Amino acid sequence: MDSLMLSKGMFPEAFLSDTVDYILSVQTEDGCIPWFKGGKADPWDHIEAAMGLTIAGRYEAARKAYRWLQEQQLSDGSWYANYQDSKPLYCDKRETNFVAYIATGLWHYYLITEDDAFLQETFPMVYAAMDFILQQQAPTGEIYWAVSEDGEPLKDALVTACSSVYKSLECAINIAVTLGQSCLRWREAHQRLGETLRFHPECFDRTWESKERYSMDWFYPILAGVYDKAGAKARIKERWDTFVKDDMGCLCVSDEPWVTVAESCELTMALLAAGERSKAMMIYSWLHQWRDADGGYWTGYQYVEKIIWPEEKTTWTAGAILLAADALTEHTPAARLFLENNLLQATEKSQSVYGGQFLKQT
Repeated sequence: MDSLMLSKGMFPEAFLSDTVDYILSVQTEDGCIPWFKGGKADPWDHIEAAMGLTIAGRYEAARKAYRWLQEQQLSDGSWYANYQDSKPLYCDKRETNFVAYIATGLWHYYLITEDDAFLQETFPMVYAAMDFILQQQAPTGEIYWAVSEDGEPLKDALVTACSSVYKSLECAINIAVTLGQSCLRWREAHQRLGETLRFHPECFDRTWESKERYSMDWFYPILAGVYDKAGAKARIKERWDTFVKDDMGCLCVSDEPWVTVAESCELTMALLAAGERSKAMMIYSWLHQWRDADGGYWTGYQYVEKIIWPEEKTTWTAGAILLAADALTEHTPAARLFLENNLLQATEKSQSVYGGQFLKQT
């Protein structure tokens, strides 16, 4: 099947079952989800694949994935950037958006399962990760992109990475509120980071060439809830023709003839967040020509040379396929996680947002 047009209530469970099985076939016994069999793993992409498993109801496998991260977490709350066979591939840096994403994954898991015990069990991991993140926030609000081996922050920031951290801080706050834990510092950091992303572009890409050629810098602030719908629509319109290739998907970078499936899935969700449902359905419908017979999806396609490139079927691409399908069809209670900025308040009932339980005062 080369085309798949999805709308509310039409989650293609049978069609995507092989995609779920593909992720499971790569997951190792200890819970790690590498990019592909024999490949490396990184915390962010590992979590993206785990969220795909949660959408599919493979809760035990998802819990194993998060418990693998518990075992690998360093004493300062961080993780190394890459692992091979569950050992650090190198130790030269720890990337902040990789560290923060644990909150997004665990809040996503909770929204679907309402598993209070698992949220309680994993909260210390989230708390330590957020403590690490807050230590890397610049006085001007941005989050430094990485920390070097000696523990010193690498003092520049990326729009895409900070947008991801912004969403993760939202999720961490919601976890804390649900568990009746104090999170005032997280709220302050979240507010400052959002203001910097919206109003201070000079705080990003200060020591290297601008990353605006990357499509993620275009749509990730929308996906993370940085902009309201009007601002999101304007941002989509501004660079649509730059990054979207008809009948293929979203370019990774504006100056290379390379469409990538994961970025196209994330753009699908950003379009839904911007209220552009027809465009979201269209983009997603193009992606299944890159699906292999085993249910895995190729990372990308170079359309000038007409070749799959690289010849990799990554688990995080499969995870993104599942996340976008859920967002389009509203299949699970977490379907709108990336479509709305829903920051719980200490005196609210979570039911007013996601259908959860009464929240304790914090």
